Amino acid sequence: MTRAQLDKRPDEVAAMFDRTARRYDLVNDVISLGQVRAWRKAVARAVDAGPGELVLDLGAGTGTSTDAFTTLGARAIASDFSLGMLRTGVRRHGGNALSGPGVPFIAGDALRLPFADNVFDAVTISVALRNVHDTGQALREMLRVAKPGGRLVILEFSHVTVPGFDLIYREYLMRLLPKVAKVFGSNDDSYEYLAESIRDWPDQRTLARTIQEAGWERVAWRNLTMGIVAMHRGFKPA
Repeated sequence: MTRAQLDKRPDEVAAMFDRTARRYDLVNDVISLGQVRAWRKAVARAVDAGPGELVLDLGAGTGTSTDAFTTLGARAIASDFSLGMLRTGVRRHGGNALSGPGVPFIAGDALRLPFADNVFDAVTISVALRNVHDTGQALREMLRVAKPGGRLVILEFSHVTVPGFDLIYREYLMRLLPKVAKVFGSNDDSYEYLAESIRDWPDQRTLARTIQEAGWERVAWRNLTMGIVAMHRGFKPA
């Protein structure tokens, strides 16, 4: 597999993340210099889910991101196509094969979500949309399962907006990130894939246009950490 340059075959991408699951949260914390925690809080504020609302957290991995919604009183479902990630999340939440306390873990493909139409008050996906084979189809599936007027929040690696720093960041991505991941005992192939997929991902404006083309309205974005990640938001037509 030539990682990000291939057609993102779901079985191969899922297998990579299966191998990474055990140390995934630790390595993400290290390679982001702790910024991933601030990003999760920003997503939770943007989703703004309260008691009685239902949130779908796609690409949830071990469910760390999902916890931010349940602490606000909402119900949330953690969904991912990596069974290794889901199993790790279930263990960490002290649950059984299907769920942790208050957080169901459900295996699902973003291109064919195993949910009915018009179910969720909010749909969110963090740093996982890049791993989907067909971005437009995934966004249309998210639209399908959201309630009319429901909201979408996407956090994804993006293009650095500070001149000069972009060169430093690209060097870190391609040379240092996989080595740092290896030091902490993670699967370095997964982080080579991560670096390549970030480099090849479209910029903020292009992603916003793709979201609009999928049927979402009032699409806007906000850069976090100098554009290392961007948070896009949209709404399903009422």
